[in-house]
Amino acid sequence: MRIALIAHDEKKPDIIDFVEDRLTDLEAMEIMATGTTGKRIQEATGLDVDRKQSGPIGGDMQIGAEIADGHCDGVVFLRDPLTAQPHEPDITALLRICDVHDVPLATNLASADAVLDELVRQM
Repeated sequence: MRIALIAHDEKKPDIIDFVEDRLTDLEAMEIMATGTTGKRIQEATGLDVDRKQSGPIGGDMQIGAEIADGHCDGVVFLRDPLTAQPHEPDITALLRICDVHDVPLATNLASADAVLDELVRQM
């Protein structure tokens, strides 16, 4: 299983907590992440993370390409709904590509647990 982990700046502490809480499950998976999120996950947990570019400079699109190529089984994207993002078109494209390719997408912690539970069940 290969999962993508992405978090806006205000949500990075939340994704670190999520990864730490679900470390046993995530250790059994391949993880990719946008640049800064991936770096923070690596520093906090020691997990091996395939780090893409930072989201605003192409990382969201790189993960979208992985999804389109069939190389991603699920996405956790903790978005900050209260802050405008300068790369909103990239974010919208990533959400769309998940829909087009029927890849499960979590945008909050409750749905992140549900997506990860399902991926673990499929392993």
